[in-house]
Amino acid sequence: MRSILGIILFVSLVLSAIYTAVRLIFAPSASEAGEFDMQRSDYTLMLLQCILGIVVMLLPSLIERKWAVPIPSFIYILYYVFLYCAVFLGEVFNFYYRFAHWDTVLHAFSGAMLGALGFILVSLLNDAEKIHVQLSPFFVALFAFCFALAMGAVWEIYEYICDTLMQLNMQKYMSEAGEVFVGQAALQDTMADIICDALAALGVAVFGYLSLRRQQNVRKQPEAPQDGEMPAQA
Repeated sequence: MRSILGIILFVSLVLSAIYTAVRLIFAPSASEAGEFDMQRSDYTLMLLQCILGIVVMLLPSLIERKWAVPIPSFIYILYYVFLYCAVFLGEVFNFYYRFAHWDTVLHAFSGAMLGALGFILVSLLNDAEKIHVQLSPFFVALFAFCFALAMGAVWEIYEYICDTLMQLNMQKYMSEAGEVFVGQAALQDTMADIICDALAALGVAVFGYLSLRRQQNVRKQPEAPQDGEMPAQA
């Protein structure tokens, strides 16, 4: 399943990058484009996202090989599904504008996924023989929440840099028709994204905390004596 999804994602992004590069050559500039025509800036953003998608989809396997960090298959599957929905469907097929809450759903999805990844990273540290610190369930959950929220903030910084340097609209500070928003309206997309990241990560953190506490309580329970054995005296 993981390999099949990886192949589908890779082929989709490569073909999309080629298509976008060709369209970029013949796309009209902002002054030449009609009201509903896609401009060069639109294809530039699409091409940038496709190339970035190809690069970041390879990161987990590189990390796994270089640092011997075992990443569960379900994280790979969630990661590939997220990239497919965010880049291929979101940018290439313009789902961000076709569906009002597409971006919100993806940020909630990524917040939950990164929260789960945060739990996995701490579990690896707790199981490492060279590290003699065992984090409590509360601090494991806190790290997972902060990790997911930090990654969401890094993504918003990336969007801001791209918008500033390349005159794009990744942070949706203007409408599809080019109308620039003012005041809170200009911040709405960014803050909504961060809040969605936080809520999804919080949900995963609470669920993970309760699961770890339950596992901890099970370990503390004394083992039942086997047949023929006397229970231990206090």
